[in-house]
Amino acid sequence: MADRAAVLAWADACVREHGRVHLLFNNAGVALSASAEATTPEDFAWIMGINFWGVVHGTQAFLPHLRASGDGHVVNISSVFGIIAMPTQSAYNASKFAVRGFTEALRMELEMEGAPVGVTCVHPGGVATSIVASQRVHASTERMTGMDPARHRALSEKLIHRTSPRSAARQVLRGVQRNARRVLVGGDARMADLLARLLGAGYQSVLMAGARRLRRAGTR
Repeated sequence: MADRAAVLAWADACVREHGRVHLLFNNAGVALSASAEATTPEDFAWIMGINFWGVVHGTQAFLPHLRASGDGHVVNISSVFGIIAMPTQSAYNASKFAVRGFTEALRMELEMEGAPVGVTCVHPGGVATSIVASQRVHASTERMTGMDPARHRALSEKLIHRTSPRSAARQVLRGVQRNARRVLVGGDARMADLLARLLGAGYQSVLMAGARRLRRAGTR
């Protein structure tokens, strides 16, 4: 997904094989846990290349074909971390906030020109996929959480297994059917959205308190 030429070639191959394309789901994503200070330029390039540039490449590659279909839809997967930020998630947050901004602007542009293409930004909470098991965990995470990388990964996996992929997919498809601007997947995503709406930037104090409790538990 980070290889623009490969994504463009993939879009052309899809049209050759199927004749037209109606739906695009930009869903590829990777995760990184590290303090903002310790995250290297290479780390940022890796996660942004897949999480953000993959969305941009996919959207731009398929958009002409979605227009040509006369009834197209773009679904870009942001995250609950595209609504709120979390300690140790600066690079991931940056990529998912970027997806949100790109997608919301795209939706407005296509609406303004009357294009036959809908756009939905999806913010999943914890979904039982392999993203946490395959995440990169930097040693700096231990200073922030009180847990070594293995324990941090195990706890993250436990917390993220809230919504099944099947249920998440159904919620996304329902959003596409009603041409929703935004879809929140899971109760945890809805709670995070509510927290940000009610408290504004004050949500950070709530999350820091929770992170401190986890750190104290992690050092016991």
